Amino acid sequence: MKSGLPIIQERKFLPESLNAVDVDGVFEGYASLFGTADLGKDVVMPGAFADSLRKRGARDVRLLWQHDPGQPIGRWLVIEEDRRGLRVRGKLNLAVERAREIHALMREGAVDGLSIGFRVERARAERPTGLRRLEKLDLWEISIVTFPMLPAARVETVKHTAPKLAASIRRATVRLLS
Repeated sequence: MKSGLPIIQERKFLPESLNAVDVDGVFEGYASLFGTADLGKDVVMPGAFADSLRKRGARDVRLLWQHDPGQPIGRWLVIEEDRRGLRVRGKLNLAVERAREIHALMREGAVDGLSIGFRVERARAERPTGLRRLEKLDLWEISIVTFPMLPAARVETVKHTAPKLAASIRRATVRLLS
């Protein structure tokens, strides 16, 4: 407990496991959220990734396991800033043994964290709060991790989960109306 204030940790879980991960290993989520302090008191500001994404694009940002450069596990298909944060769509390379293991863990809901690897190009410290506002970042990798530094940075959807969700909604509706 720093500065006398308790640290509140919030966890949000998907209502079901991600067992609808289909055979191609495509998933989506937010690797960073704007305006939200991570556990290290860093806050990414809107536009922080713009120059890096323009320069590098999704193709040259690595998809790693636990920030380990020796464990690439796929590739990023889309990385873009939206109003909420850094939205990503990736594809696990299921020809890689580690990626198959992570795929299985994601299907069970055991792993769903995302975390960014970057170099700070411009930031400003806020003395009263102790926060560091990250204004410009050179993004070089995004990892699937067990424990993300920003707890809300998670895999949110996996390709082809919608039909299962729609079926669940239909079943619930039938139960409610019966």
